[in-house]
Amino acid sequence: MSELQRLKGLLPPEMQSWVFVEAAASADPPLITIEEIGRDEVEIQLDLQKWDQLALDHRNLLFWHEVGRIQNDAVPRDGWEMAALAIGLGGAIGELWVQDGLLLMMALGLSGFAGYRLYLKNNSEKRLQDAISADERAIDLACRFGYTLPNAYKSLGGALKELVEQTRKKKKRGFYEDRLEALRKSAGKARAEMAQQQGSRQSVSSENVYG
Repeated sequence: MSELQRLKGLLPPEMQSWVFVEAAASADPPLITIEEIGRDEVEIQLDLQKWDQLALDHRNLLFWHEVGRIQNDAVPRDGWEMAALAIGLGGAIGELWVQDGLLLMMALGLSGFAGYRLYLKNNSEKRLQDAISADERAIDLACRFGYTLPNAYKSLGGALKELVEQTRKKKKRGFYEDRLEALRKSAGKARAEMAQQQGSRQSVSSENVYG
């Protein structure tokens, strides 16, 4: 079984008809990413050369992170915002010339909405929160596919630690470090909840999150 086929089997059954797993075709692609390829169809793309160098559990959790992004409707869309912004600003200038108040307001509204969407897309804090939310989805999916909760946290933590070690760019490395810190806190919370439910503090070990 090829790695792409194996990963396809890690998709939840309800997603297997519209989510595809393929090798990235672009030059110098990211390790793993998602792309909308059609209406209601999404493709998970991998740099297989880099991907195959990761431990199996790390690959699984990073894959489920991307699946979690899809579940959270965080798939990058085509860059329509820039086009809408240009159309809106162009329309606003045109309507100023002909002095049509209603059309001017509509053009400004389009520009404002497109600008807000661009702000959200490029806002680092929102990107981090989206990633943390997808990490939580990855933990849930790992448990759904047979991982224990401690092993799910440990595997994702180990994967993120490996990405930190491999990343040279300071900003991107900091992004992974922030996800690691959020994962540590989540593991601590899960440990406390399970200890309360089971009367034991050995259920989840947040100290081992980093693998």
